[in-house]
Amino acid sequence: MNKVILMGRLTRDPEVRYSQGEQATAIARYTVAVDRRFRRDGDSQTADFIGCVAFGRQAEFAEKYLRKGTKIALTGRIQTGSYTNRDGQKVYTTDVVVEEQEFAESKAASAEHAANFAPADRPSPSNAVSDGFMNIPDGIDEELPFN
Repeated sequence: MNKVILMGRLTRDPEVRYSQGEQATAIARYTVAVDRRFRRDGDSQTADFIGCVAFGRQAEFAEKYLRKGTKIALTGRIQTGSYTNRDGQKVYTTDVVVEEQEFAESKAASAEHAANFAPADRPSPSNAVSDGFMNIPDGIDEELPFN
């Protein structure tokens, strides 16, 4: 079984190209920085940078919605390959072919991360309590579909 699950942030905006031909297919490439769970002694790198490629609808989604710093969760499979570069040397590649991708944080949290401002700067709903939950008026129990 070849199954990969990743969660991390895009290191830059996706590069999107379209295949040639009558039915052009979108192809998106991006790199996801995935934090390491543990840090080895003497190892200064705390994240792995994993190359991902998405095709078709997944690539169109990446082009439309994903940007540098966006936190995503994705599933896919590892695909290896090789090619000969201009110098005649064989280059080996490893990519994650994206099967599913989704946002791993809210748009507001993503904006906070990108803009680096405190959550207190956002306006809060007028009926919110300090714990973040909305007040439910007294006497509404009869109208709720559960008890």
